Amino acid sequence: MVFKTFLMASIGATLACAAPDKEPQNALSDQRFHDLTFVDIHGKTRSMSEFKGRYVLVVNTASECGYTPQYKELQALHQQWGSKITILGFPCNDFGGQEPGDEKSIAGFCAKNFGVEFLMASKVQIKGEKRHPVYQWLMSKSLNGISNAEVRWNFTKFLINGEGQWVASYPSSVSPLDPQIIKQLP
Repeated sequence: MVFKTFLMASIGATLACAAPDKEPQNALSDQRFHDLTFVDIHGKTRSMSEFKGRYVLVVNTASECGYTPQYKELQALHQQWGSKITILGFPCNDFGGQEPGDEKSIAGFCAKNFGVEFLMASKVQIKGEKRHPVYQWLMSKSLNGISNAEVRWNFTKFLINGEGQWVASYPSSVSPLDPQIIKQLP
């Protein structure tokens, strides 16, 4: 019995010494913004590494929302500041069911009504277990290293700098042309 207790204690001590110093982390925890990918509205896989050296404004969009006119402001930001910032629209139906269309209808709506030329992603989920990896990174301090953030409604904005670092998030009520966003640009 003494030998069995000694053996079990020795095995336990060996296992304790071999155990990592920290708990296993989510597979995305070592992922940086520029490592992330998404599918654009035309079905092409894109990498955030395409935007290294440029600021990126990520916005969850919807075609039937009270904030939908912000598409016009996003396009103006794209036209005025496009040399310094990339606008990425991520259509999402999670908030009030205000983006019910498919990619083709969303792209047509945006082009026809707002002349959208900035990059749009395929429709994503932001709420729940099927949250898109880009939004996992944007919303979790353990992934982005800066801040936890919440998306409460359509047209929430996230600003990322050219090094792929999380800079700020802005609620729906903040215009894409608001000075608090513009002053962050290089």
